[in-house]
Parts: sequence; C-alpha cells; structure tokens
Amino acid sequence: MVKYVYDFSEGNKDLKDLLGGKGANLAEMTNLGLPVPPGFTITTDACRTYMSSGMLPPELRVEVTMAVRRLEDAIGRSLGDFHDPLLVSVRSGAKFSMPGMMETVLNVGLNDASVQGLADFAGNERFAWDSYRRLIQMFGKTVLGIDGDLFADALDAKKKAVGATSDTGLSAEDLRDLVGAFKDIVKAESGREFPQHPREQLDLAIEAVFNSWNTDRARLYRRRERISDDLGTAVNVVAMVFGNLGEDSGTGVAFTRDPSTGMIGDYGDYLPNAQGEDVVAGIRNTLSLADFEKLDPNAFGELRQVMRRLETHYRDLCDIEFTVERGKLWMLQTRVGKRTAAAAFKIAHELVIEKLITEDEALERVTGEQLSKLMFPQFDTKAKRTLLAKGMAASPGAAVGQAVFSSATAVEWAAEGKTVILVRRETNPDDLGGMIAADGVLTSRGGKTSHAAVVARGMGTTCVVGAEALDVDVVAKKFSANGTVVKEGDTIAIDGSTGEIFLGAVPVMPSPVVRYLEDGLDAALAEVGDDKDTHELVVAVDTILRHADAVRRLHVEANADTPEDAKRARTLGGEGIGLCRTEHMFLGDRRVLVERLILAEDEAEQQVALDALMPLQREDFIGILTEMDGLPVTIRLIDPPLHEFLPDYTELSVKVALAEARGDSGEEVARDKMLLAAVNKTREANPMLGLRGVRLGIVIPGLFTMQVRAIAEAQAARIKAGGSPKAEIMIPLAASVMELHLIRDEAEKVLVDVAKEQGVTLDIPIGAMIELPRAAFTADRMADVAEFFSFGTNDLTQTTWGFSRDDVEGAFFNQYTEKGVFSVSPFESLDTQGVGGLVKMAVEKGRATRPDITLGVCGEHGGDPDSIHFFHGVGLDYVSCSPFRIPIARLEAGRAAVEQGGGDTR
Repeated sequence: MVKYVYDFSEGNKDLKDLLGGKGANLAEMTNLGLPVPPGFTITTDACRTYMSSGMLPPELRVEVTMAVRRLEDAIGRSLGDFHDPLLVSVRSGAKFSMPGMMETVLNVGLNDASVQGLADFAGNERFAWDSYRRLIQMFGKTVLGIDGDLFADALDAKKKAVGATSDTGLSAEDLRDLVGAFKDIVKAESGREFPQHPREQLDLAIEAVFNSWNTDRARLYRRRERISDDLGTAVNVVAMVFGNLGEDSGTGVAFTRDPSTGMIGDYGDYLPNAQGEDVVAGIRNTLSLADFEKLDPNAFGELRQVMRRLETHYRDLCDIEFTVERGKLWMLQTRVGKRTAAAAFKIAHELVIEKLITEDEALERVTGEQLSKLMFPQFDTKAKRTLLAKGMAASPGAAVGQAVFSSATAVEWAAEGKTVILVRRETNPDDLGGMIAADGVLTSRGGKTSHAAVVARGMGTTCVVGAEALDVDVVAKKFSANGTVVKEGDTIAIDGSTGEIFLGAVPVMPSPVVRYLEDGLDAALAEVGDDKDTHELVVAVDTILRHADAVRRLHVEANADTPEDAKRARTLGGEGIGLCRTEHMFLGDRRVLVERLILAEDEAEQQVALDALMPLQREDFIGILTEMDGLPVTIRLIDPPLHEFLPDYTELSVKVALAEARGDSGEEVARDKMLLAAVNKTREANPMLGLRGVRLGIVIPGLFTMQVRAIAEAQAARIKAGGSPKAEIMIPLAASVMELHLIRDEAEKVLVDVAKEQGVTLDIPIGAMIELPRAAFTADRMADVAEFFSFGTNDLTQTTWGFSRDDVEGAFFNQYTEKGVFSVSPFESLDTQGVGGLVKMAVEKGRATRPDITLGVCGEHGGDPDSIHFFHGVGLDYVSCSPFRIPIARLEAGRAAVEQGGGDTR
C-alpha cells in the first residue's frame, strides 16, 4: 500500500523526491532536535496521483486524519476546538525551490466560534482577529480564486478610515469589522460563505496547494529554471506558531552568509509583530538581524547557534525561516540558499579554506552559467553619474534600461527589443513574467529576503530593493526621488552590487573576472587594488577554475575563423581550434572572386578564380596557425550553398527589371544580368539540404583542391619558420563513405605534392563532420576513411528534428515551449534523447572501427553546460565553442568529470 503522509519524525533531507525540499528539511531539523513545530508532509506521490486523475487518493483523507490526531496529541490542542484551537499552516514544498510560485495558507482551523477562544488563549483579542482576517484573505485568494486586490483595497480603505499608516495601527474592533468585510467579499465573489468547518478548510487548502503546481506562473518559473513539470509538489501541514502576538513576537528570514556577496556573517530580515508572508511580500520594510539582536538578545543568540549548526550540518549557505512567539524561537524552514554568481564562487572557495568541503565539492557548487554572469560588464565608477537614490543591493550586476511600471509592459517592450527596468513598490509572484523580461528589477519596499530579491537572485537578474526614497506611482507610471520625476520610458541605471540608482545611462567597463581571464591573476589583482570583495572573488574564480582544468578530461577548443579570434581563444584557455569556418574568408572584398568562380563558363575560367583565391586563403591559414602554434587547428572546407555568396534574387531581379525599363546598358547592366542568371540557376527550394558541403567539392572541380593546397602550404610555411603547426582538414556534410573517399583521395595527392615541393613532412589528419543522421548510422564505415569525427550538432539537430532553424525558431518555438514539447530549444541545449542518441551511436560505431579515433563537437552545444556533461558521458575527447564561452566550458568539463567520473577515456 502506498504511504502518502509522513510525520516530520519519519523523514530526512535525502527524501526530497518524496517529501519535497521543505518537508525533507523540516524532517531533518526535527531529527537534529531543533525547535520545529510538529507537523506532517503529504508526498509528491499524492500530488502526481491527483494531477493524473483529478481526484485526491481516497486513502489520503484517512492518512491525513490519523496525522492530524497525532499532531493534536503532540500539541495538546484540537483542530476546531472552540476554547483552545489548534491552527495549522498549509504550505507547498517541491523538490526544487520555487520561491513564491506556489501557495501557502496560514491559520487554517480558525472560524467564527474559535476566534474568541484563540483570543482568550493568547490573551490578545487583536491578535486573534488579525489572524482570522489573514486566513480569510489568503484562503479567498488561494483556495477560492478571488482577486487579491479586493481584500487589499478593503484593508487600505479601513486603514484610511481610522487614520492608520500600517496594519499594526488597526485595533481589535477594526479587524473584527474587516473580517466581516472580507467574508462579504468571499460571499459576493465565490457564491458561498467562508467555510466554518476546520477540516473542510484543511482539505480545500491541500487541494489548492496541489493545484498551484500548475498555475501559469509556476509553469513559467519551471521553464525558466528547467524543472520538470512531472515532479509535483508536496504539502506540509504544520502547527501554527505566531509572530503577531505582540512586540515580543516576530518573524524573519536569515542567511548563514550574505547570499549577495558571500561574506561571512549574520544576514537577514526581521519584522516584529508579523507573520511570515509580511517579510516575503515586502509590504513593510524590515529590520536587520542586528536590530533583532537589540530587541530580543536571547532569541537572537539561540538563532545564531542554530544557524551555525545548520551550516555545519549542510556544509553550505543555509536560508532559514523562523518565528519568535513570545520570546520562543521556532524554526519554520531551512534549505540550501540561492545565491548570486559572485557569492557562489566565494562561498565555495571559503568553505574549502574552512575545510568543510573538498575542492571537488567546491567545483560542484558553482556553474558555468554563474561564471558567465561574472564576465558581464560593470558600471564605470569613474564616469559621470547622476545618483537618484540608494536601496539595498539584492542581486549584483549593472542594468540600464527604460523604466516600466507593470509586468505586462515589461514583457511587451522586451518583445519589441527594448531593454527595460521593472519598477514596482514590491513584486509578487504574478510579476514573474516581467521579471524574466526585464534586465533589472527595482522596488521601493522590501528587504534582501523579499520576493523581488529572492527571485531575482535565483535568476541572476540585477536587483535593488527597499529604495525608500522612491515614491512609486504605478497608476501614473512614474516615480519620484528627491525631487526628480522619472516617467515610464525614461532611462535609468541600477547597480545591484551597491544598491545605487542613477538617472540616465551609465557607461560600463569590463568585469575584473574578464581582466583575470585575459591578463592573468596578478594583473587583475593589481587593478582591483584595495577592493577586498572583488579581490576575494577573483582569487576564488582562479582557484576553482584551475581545479577544473586539473580534473577535466575533455579538452576545450574554440570556434575561430581569424587570427584575432584565435589569439583571444588561446588567452581564455582554448586548447586549439575545433572549427575554423573557411567560408567566412570568402566574404567582403573577396566576394567578387567567388562570383567569378560561379559565373565561370568552363574549367579554365574556374581555375583562374581559384588561383586568385588560393594565396589569400594560405595567408589566412598562416595567421591562424601562427596564433595557435603547437595546438590543433581543425579547418572545415567550404560548407554553405553558393547562393550565400551571390546577391539576393529579389533585389537583383528588381534592379535588372528597372534597368531594362529605363533602357540602360553597359558593363554593369550586363554583369547584373549574368549574375541574375547565375542566381536563378543556383536557387534551391531548400538550400540547407542542397548543393553545399562535400557536394560542392565533388561538383565544382578544384574548389576543395585549392583549399587543401592553401592549408598544406600554410603548414609548410610555418614549419619552415620554426613553428609547430597542427592543421587538420574536416570534410563537411558527408553522408556517404564514398563521398569521403573521393575527397580524401584528392586531398592526399595535394598533400604529397606540396610536401615534395616544400621539402617538408606534412602530417595533416583528414576527418569528417558528422551532421547528418545517415553519417551517424554509418559511422563504422565512415571511420574507415576519417581519422576524426567532429559532430556538427547544429545541422544534426536540424536534420534529426526536420527543422529549418531560420524558419522555426520565430514561428512556433514559443508555443512548443509553452505546451511542453520541449523545455528548452534543442538548438540551445542538446536533445540528448534524439540527437544525443545519434551522437552516442556514432561514437560507439566509430570507435569499434578505429579505436584511436579523435571525437569532438563543434556546434553551438559545445559551450552549453548541460550539453557538455552529456558529451563527457559519451566519451568525446573535446568540445569546441565560441572564444567567450571557453572559460565556461572549462569549468563545466571539470564539473562533469567530478560528477560522472572519468567517462570513456579510450
């Protein structure tokens, strides 16, 4: 029989798949003997059953009843008791943290009869009515689907009527009136009375939490974070402890280290006389933990001990939610905390120094995506800037954009190509779409643990919160700060590292991490000077990246087509060039020579054009081989269809037609007519599957011969100059071993001739680019001819899915993502089941024929973190990516080696 309910005493932190992150960690804290309110967790199995059938499992109601009774026995109070009621919270808790994306209902069990009993028990009538109005407000919005603004407006109206500036200014009588108003809203909007039976409240709340797994914002967040829709959420039912019992009570969120900078210390927010959602919502600006220590030194001292114990136990930054009830500390949640990219590297490095984790574990704690964020530019501190205000630095980065005041506008303007900063008083989960679209988020309220701060940090979006000097008017679409008015569309800049807000654009400068990557550690540290935070960050990145290089098996090469790209790639740690695209060398002023080749009426004219191109190609290769001396340079023979080197057919047709209509003549008109005939002749319905790649080399005599000779003569020139060139020749788009034979035979003759002519030995391997399914299926035969394979995963993805990339990405990829056909574009991250299956098969077949074959990948996936882990697992020898992504690939290759082991090292 399936068990759907677990008491906290029955679980542990390793059961996140079953109990969700929150339930597993509540169980772990219970097992550690920390002060956790008793409760139980309804498993993700129950959620998945509910999602598939639309009904709660019948056994669940029985198990919940048994768990509630055990809870009542432990507390000594009963759910629904009129005199001493047990109240519970009902909270979501998925395996992966989804802050603010799903639902929570507090104070479940309270009703018209028990509210007075709660007042008598607490000795505080105001507290009881405040708790009841919170229940109706949360239940109405979460469970009954009522617009939350109706409750918020009623609350604001009541405060205005009595002259209160905050919720705490309302009296017990005011709150009693508000409860009545809230109940009227429930009746008017839902057609039913607010439920009075505590068990009905509990059952409906449980079902609402399950339903919240599939809200639009939750699904959007999961797509953004690549979390599977199939996991489901657990539900945690916990005995209520109250932070709104008076000034000796409160609620807060604490971090064992600063999640923004990684600095060691006590960081967090505290609100006296409040419940947990008040902190997260950012409705009231919070106090610091230092203020909390002054208010209640005993509770703070106990919290500090718990923080140290949890960080030691989890060996990582911990995010902790707590409540103080009349001086008694209660732990409501802990989890490994989300952090900024800078904090991730600094914390991982510091924990190694503290000997809490190993260097391998430190490598697992950071990601290539985080490293890429550290490579983004920062504001130039020496530039002229107009400071508007300063808030709390919640998530670092330098963001410049037009101010917008609604999530919908942010999404709309971003879709139009505009860069925007989302400005709000505070954000809520419904703002997620705008937060994703915006380059930065700015709020006038909230602290470092508010919704805006937590979500922005998790996404790596620049964020400043709690800028109290800002008077934000969302309706009028403007804000004012110290006498300056900023309207929607005006440009502002926010610094997520300092909390500064500037009027207008601010120039940026390269990040210190890029300076380190390009110029080395000493140069970067010299430029940093006395900036301790940045000094520690650069050292952390250097230490972790060097360890990644030490443990990784995959080599990291670059996609580079010029000597400048090659030099940059080598500076950033590239170990060769995995893809040098020769067609890029035919553009610009050389296009006319390609046109001449295409227009040639016989082989003699073709040869004239090829003879003119050859020395230019040779010099290109000499430059690249010089920069990459001693490292492999894989040169792909020309790949794209010829029409890419010719004018656009429509534009040329119009030009010729107009010339004819005017009666124009002359050399230019005659040339245009010849070009039009050639363009018309080379036009193809689907050029990406037409005359390109190896087919060009076979159909146009001498084309590949010219390129091979240029490569061979460049290698010979470098050898004679005392270099150690390592050119490799790659044949593109081959689908048949016979195609490889034809080109290889031709190439080998050229290599022999050049070696004799130059008096040198030329060792230039010849391999194949595997970018068609047939090539993968026949890889055992291809390996008879090819000395290496390089997987061109861009075209392999196109031909496997039947996609024309230029057409489909804008046509329907958004719908495919929304409907779950795929969670991320297969051109962005490798489709490991389909395209990856072909890669794995080709690896196995190729090595079966040629055990020493070199295998790599040169598509855009070579720089994608998830794809790199796959390539390590199937046993490739190298990945090749753009120069800028080389450090990211180095890091991820190291992480893959640590997480998976050595992989296939044959």
